[in-house]
Amino acid sequence: QVQLVESGGGLVQDGGSVRLSCAASGSIYSIKNMGWYRQALGKQRELVATITSDDNTNYGTSVKGRFTISRANAQNTVYLQMSSLKPEDTAVYYCSALVVSKTPFRIDNYWGPGTQVTVSS
Repeated sequence: QVQLVESGGGLVQDGGSVRLSCAASGSIYSIKNMGWYRQALGKQRELVATITSDDNTNYGTSVKGRFTISRANAQNTVYLQMSSLKPEDTAVYYCSALVVSKTPFRIDNYWGPGTQVTVSS
């Protein structure tokens, strides 16, 4: 089994910056895509950013130019650097990873429990 744990969330001022981290652990052979999604209160979960194993990235329209996704493959970790934050960025941010597991062999998408980011106005 594989676990993802996010960290770095909290309260930040309008226009501020914060860096989220997500570390994967368990029976991991390799991790293909990793990503960040968010869900605001009363809203559907939406794409924030994804990154492939060779560092190709995609961003949601609302965060493009403000957020940067990166990964540290040796640590099975993905980061989300968030800048120029707005109150509308307030949400629970969820980490995801498409993982090739060792024992038993399987490929699955996993989710972390989420971390709250609140941007004050």
